[in-house]
Parts: sequence; structure tokens; C-alpha cells
Amino acid sequence: MGQYSKIFKSYDIRGIVPDQLDETVAETVGAAFARLTGAPSVAIMHDMRTSSPLLADAFGRGAAAQGADVVAGGLGSTDMLYYASGSLGIPGAMITASHNPSKYNGIKLCRSGARPVGQDTGLAELRDMSERGVPAHQGRTGTVAGRDLLPGYASFLKSLVDVSGIRPLKVAVDAGNGMAGHTVPPVFDGLPVTLVPLYFELDGTFPNHEANPIDPANLADLQRAVLDHGADLGLAFDGDADRCFVVDERAQIVSPSVLTALIASRELAREPGATIIHNLITSRAVPEIITEHGGKPVRTRVGHSFIKARMAETGAVFGGEHSGHFYFRDFWFADSGMLAALHVLAALGEQDAPLSQVLASYGRYVASGEINSEVADQRAATEAVRQAFAGRPGVTTDDLDGLTVAGQEWWFNVRPSNTEPLLRLNVEASDEPTLAALRDEVLRIVRG
Repeated sequence: MGQYSKIFKSYDIRGIVPDQLDETVAETVGAAFARLTGAPSVAIMHDMRTSSPLLADAFGRGAAAQGADVVAGGLGSTDMLYYASGSLGIPGAMITASHNPSKYNGIKLCRSGARPVGQDTGLAELRDMSERGVPAHQGRTGTVAGRDLLPGYASFLKSLVDVSGIRPLKVAVDAGNGMAGHTVPPVFDGLPVTLVPLYFELDGTFPNHEANPIDPANLADLQRAVLDHGADLGLAFDGDADRCFVVDERAQIVSPSVLTALIASRELAREPGATIIHNLITSRAVPEIITEHGGKPVRTRVGHSFIKARMAETGAVFGGEHSGHFYFRDFWFADSGMLAALHVLAALGEQDAPLSQVLASYGRYVASGEINSEVADQRAATEAVRQAFAGRPGVTTDDLDGLTVAGQEWWFNVRPSNTEPLLRLNVEASDEPTLAALRDEVLRIVRG
């Protein structure tokens, strides 16, 4: 029982291979997933980690043993798995640990139409089924058939963003030895793009740097390549290529909130008055810009299951998270770093200005980035912050996700980690001195 409780997280399954996650566990989870969904077919894809093909095969055996026919897509990105699930109308499993170090692997799951499977939408039930043991299936065993989904995936993405008239661009791409090295070439094929590839060799040991672009240290090679090659922009993807980060022609890192605002404005030009989702740690500029462009901003908790659910409820055309996840209604409300990248190429390639100028109006405030503090009692530390700011003139609070405190020229959010004894702090303000003072005050309270 302890084995499964350790690897089943809020949104997916993740653990150390083989100590916590091995072929036996994957086969059991595959059987439980087929039984849980009751679907006649299941799609399976995997990333480039050494253990991934074996875990994918094991998951497929478990699903087939329960009578489900398995569409084995082989190597792919997580958003390619969503494409498979959405286009084929079947549940899916992606074997990946995303940006985690090489000793980890995991399983991301979705129901048909790429609908998320999280703690409250089947993952807890799946854990319980796996712990109890899955009863033998009485009936036929499913088939396992390979299918090349990459051409269809690349064509579908390019049908969602008009890149037909863009000017020639030089684009540096850091795949981090992850799945973008597999997916970028076919997606960019036929575009007027000169590609400067970094670390396109698939290697789950990540010999060059972690495939985690949210850490600025992992963007240093891309920034250098942009300057060395005179590139118009740089793109960085995480290990399973569902997140995309951007650097401009000056090698400056572009905030994911700025990208959210940019893509939102593009989607609103296409569909005036549409709803756009943003999570509560995106910049205050995001809802401002959505409103200015005639859209309806809707604020959500952090986490893909919350964003996808709210998008489905509201029919939102687009959603963005400050972590670099971007969600699209026309992509089954799922997230795709590659689709976000195509929007950036289209926005830049439709005119002659450099990317820094194109994005200048979308960044209005200064932000701290996420700052983690280890605390003995998350609740007590949060309440200490609440009390410190209670009663101050013009200050409001809300508890949508952790604690958000807002003033006229600033806001901050503290929220607990689901998996570690950490409080995560995000601060935004109108200028650097205000940001620094607020950040330091909150950290003094949190850290005692």
C-alpha cells in the first residue's frame, strides 16, 4: 500500500525507477486504468528516458489483459499524447517524468478527448484499485498495434495557427535532450525558419542540463546561442515538451505571463469577447490586457486540472499559467508548448519589429518569480502573514489558492506545496523598490 501512496501525486504518477516505479507497477496501473475507463482502446506514448519504453510496454500489457486494444504511439511529447487522445477519442497514458532528474519516471493520464485525470477525477480511485489488485478480465485480450502519430500531430498544430505568411526567421531551440528534439523538426518543416538546434539528441540522462526551463540557469546555453547566431528568438522546452519558454533577440527571458497576454490578444482578435483563463500567480497585466481587448478574464487556482476544468465549464478559448503551460480550447482544452511556440512565431513573423518590441506592451509590472521557503507549519506561517497585513488601508485578501494579499500597486501570494514542507511566494509590484520591500517583509514573516 505504501508503494502506491508514494507515487500517486495530485496530477499524475511519479517515482524513482525501479525502487518505486517498475514494470510490475506500470502493468498493474495499466490494468486498473483500462478497468477504470472501460474504454475499448487506450493510447500510450513515452518519452526518451531509458526506462520509458519498458514501462510503456508494461502499461500496455496491463491494459490489453483487461480487454483494451492498445494504440502504441512510441516516442512522443505529452501534447502528442493529448493529440492522440483527442483525435482518436480514447483515453491515453504518457510515460514521462517531465523535467524531473533521470532517476525518475512517471505516468500522465487522460480520459478520452484529453480530459484530465487528477486526484479528484479518477487518480485516487486508480490508486485504490492498484493497491487492492486488479481482478482478472473475463473475455478477450486486447491487441497492441503501433501507430505513427507524429505527422498528424504536426499538421494539426499548424492548422490551428496561421503561419503561412510569416517572414523568414532564425530560431534557436533548446530541446534539453528531451522530446522537442523529436517534435520540433516535423512541426517546423515547411516554415521559413532557419533552425539553430541545441541538444536535439534524445537522451534521458540529460547530459547537458536539466530539461527544466523554469530555472533560469537552464536557459543560459539558449541565451548564448541566440546572441552568437543572431537569432530572432529562442525557444526552450521541458523534457516532455509540454512547456515552452522564450527568450527574445536580446537573449532576455520572456515572462510566461507576457506570453499569456500575447496569445490571449491573438485569440481574442480571432474570437472577440471570448473567455480567457489565467491562474492567480500570472501578472496583473494579464486580466487587464484581456479586458482591454474585449475578453472576459477568469482567475483560477494553480494546476492544470483546475485550469482545464474551468476552461471546459466556461468554454474559454485559451488559458495560461505562469509556469509555462498554455491551454487551448481547439486542442481539447489541453496544454501544448509547441502550439504556444507557433503563436509566438506567427506574432513575430507577421511584422518587421524585433520580438522585444512586439512584447513591450504586454509587460507592465516587475515580479519576483517563485521563492520557496521551508517551514515547519505551513498553516501557521500563512496565518502569520495574514495577521501582519490585516487591517492595512486598501489591502484585500482572498483564499482561492493559499493566501493572496493585494494593494493598489502590488500583490503577493503564498501557497503551500502539495508534496514538500514549503511555502511558495510570488510577488508583483509597479516598481523594483516596492517589490523588494514587500518581498523582504513577507519572507521575514514566513521564515521567522
